Amino acid sequence: MIPASNPSSEIEDKLFPLKYTLQIKGRFVCLNSPQIMGILNLTPDSFFGGSRVKTSGKELIDRVTKMVSEGADILDLGGYSTRPGAAEVTVEEEIQRVIPAIEWISEAFPSILISVDTFRSKVAEAAVHSGAHLVNDISAGTLDSKMLETVGKLEIPYIAMHMRGNPQTMQKQTNYSDILVELLNYFEEKTALCRKFGIKDVIIDPGFGFAKTVDQNYWLLQNLKYFQALSLPILVGISRKSMIYKTLGVSPEEALNGSTALHMFALTKGANILRVHDVKEAKETLTLFNKLYP
Repeated sequence: MIPASNPSSEIEDKLFPLKYTLQIKGRFVCLNSPQIMGILNLTPDSFFGGSRVKTSGKELIDRVTKMVSEGADILDLGGYSTRPGAAEVTVEEEIQRVIPAIEWISEAFPSILISVDTFRSKVAEAAVHSGAHLVNDISAGTLDSKMLETVGKLEIPYIAMHMRGNPQTMQKQTNYSDILVELLNYFEEKTALCRKFGIKDVIIDPGFGFAKTVDQNYWLLQNLKYFQALSLPILVGISRKSMIYKTLGVSPEEALNGSTALHMFALTKGANILRVHDVKEAKETLTLFNKLYP
């Protein structure tokens, strides 16, 4: 059941993405315009086959080159599939999957920002030392007690996502009394904890598809501006997810059109970063959005 709370009129009056600046390894990145984050899954079992890529070789080179040429601002590399019911992967195997790719990308495309998608502090540390610029953690430090301390010492931006449980159990934990209020409280607590460990730049991700029903996902998207009350950049990751393909009665492979439609909606609701499988289409959506709302 969808909760009845609504954003305050003050939050509703804020139009579109707020502007933020991130400090990353001695340089400032201005989010004057929403950013496109391209997904690179260095896994054999991510939910969308088109996002999977080998850790090295021509396939990786071609995929990265294509994403950069299409306008990706950030590349998000993950070595652990977080789809519902995903198989466990050891820390060592996750590191072996992501580090060679990060090293190659940072050398071949030094201006591109690299994010490592991991909830493990050891993977995050190895990735940053190899060239990564951000850590994208689906658990916001919940699944590894050393993560926040590690990121604070690394002095890089941190993407904190909302999730309950873990990838194996999250879809059994979708009961909320008021999902908007609970997520706002969650991010307030997580942000305070991040500050305690010296993390200066925090980006929040509502966690679409993680411990949420399809209806709850749409409610969060409709009320995305609610989270602007936190004065933090907002990342939206809805590309080809079940909230789209289940609603349309299609497969993830057929969910590009639906993804594009919701990406435009997310931009009008204040998204600062779109995490996407299809960079070209997302960049075109952003171009049209900027034309509509200069």
